[in-house]
Formats: sequence, C-alpha cells, structure tokens
Amino acid sequence: MPGAGTDSTKPWHEGGPVVILVEPQLGENIGSAVRAMGNFGLSQLRIVNPREGWPNPKAVTFASGADRILEEAQIFPDLRSAIADLNFLAAATARERGMQKTVIGADTMATEAAERISAGEKVGLLFGRERTGLYTEEVSLADVILTLPVNPAFASLNLGMAVAVVSYEWFKLVSAGALPFQQPDRYVLADKGDLLAFFDHVERELDAALFFRSKEKQPVTTRNIRNIFHRVGLTRQDVATLHGMVAALVEGREKRVARTAARLGTGAEAGARGEDDGG
Repeated sequence: MPGAGTDSTKPWHEGGPVVILVEPQLGENIGSAVRAMGNFGLSQLRIVNPREGWPNPKAVTFASGADRILEEAQIFPDLRSAIADLNFLAAATARERGMQKTVIGADTMATEAAERISAGEKVGLLFGRERTGLYTEEVSLADVILTLPVNPAFASLNLGMAVAVVSYEWFKLVSAGALPFQQPDRYVLADKGDLLAFFDHVERELDAALFFRSKEKQPVTTRNIRNIFHRVGLTRQDVATLHGMVAALVEGREKRVARTAARLGTGAEAGARGEDDGG
C-alpha cells in the first residue's frame, strides 16, 4: 500500500547499481530492502535462492508500493550465475575477512559506482543472509569490501537497513543532495520602516508597564531588545503578528485594571451603604 510520501505524478527513478540479496531468509526483509531501493532510486534487484521461495506475499506487503521492483526482480539459483554479467562487485559485510581487498564506505562506493556506470560498466552491491551475512567464499568473488562506520560493539544491521544506507548514499550523490521540497518564501522580510514602527510600539508599551526600571540603563536595554529581533530576520507577517501580541497584552492589562477597579468600587459602595443603614 502506498504511503504518505508516495506521489504517482513524479517520475520514477531507475537504474543505478544492481542490488543482490543472497539467500534472504524472510519476505519481510526482502520487502524492506525493496522499499529502501525505491526510496533512493535503485530499481534492479536480483535474489539468490530465497529461503521461503518466490514470489513472497510478505515481500509485497513490506515493499509498501515499490511493487515494480519486485515484479522485475530476477531469481537465481546460485551467486555465480547472479553476478556473471557484472563488471564490478562490492560485498557488504560488517566483519574483517582477512583478505587483501580494498575496504570502502557507502559514500565512496556511490562515487565508484557512478563513474563505472557512466563508463558503461555494470555494478553490483552484494548483501548476505540476515543471520550469518555473506560467507567468506562469497566475499572473495567481490572486487571490494563495502562496510559502514557503525558501533564496533553492535555492528549488525538489519538487511533492509543496510540496503537503505547504501542506497541513500547513491541517491544523495546522483541527485546532488537535492531535497524533495523547500519551505516556500510566502512572506517577504520586513523593511526597516516596519521594524522601526514595531520598536516604537513595543518600547512605548514596555515603558508604560514600568519595564525600564532605570532611566540610565534604558538606552542599553532598548538596544539589546532591538538586537534580539534583528537576529531573527523577521518577515512582514512576523511583525504584524508581534504588533498584535503586544496590543493583546496591553488590552488584557487594561481589562484587568478595569475589573479590579470595579471590584474595589463595588466594595466601597457596599461599605458606605452598610454604614448608612447602621446609622
């Protein structure tokens, strides 16, 4: 089922490195990996000997709308046949394997993959089983080892998470880090005239509320207040809102004063009537 971030009007990003899952154990993890691929623009999936067979309904559920990747996924009986047409392969592992292979992170892998794909090569990202990861002989078939800077005391990542991190670095590179949306500039910044009018307003009311307890320190305090608002970068809408806030505070204070005066007046009148009656 498509999530809240799904927009069928936007183009679907395809291509990138081939993601190869070796003997994945759970359909849920396959689906989570596929969802991550869809999030970050990878579309080519190969699955080697999935434990629960294929197709897998749970994979569809957890893919959350990235069905086209599942529908086009290729199933292979063994790893050799799954990588036969690739020119460059990175094996993802959290463990040192004692091999003379270059070890790179996901960001470096993204750069390497982009350069090779641009040159017409086919690049693969190899991920192992949920419980045991890749076997050493499987890692030996790769050109480089791909690993992540994780907590050494707890380095095991869920399959979907591992695919998500590597896929994210790929898409961040090819999209130049462009975010999908920005906050629209609906309001223009306040000009100096707007700010000066607001300063006059707030300083006048602060003075009336006896905020400035020392006339000698009032100029310094006033400058500090103005600097606070200058640092914010107020828009015209912000200034209008602040004017309204100050006006509401003043009106509330005046109403409280009026209510207090009315209560005191009522009490005095009642006392006067009592004295007259007692006379």
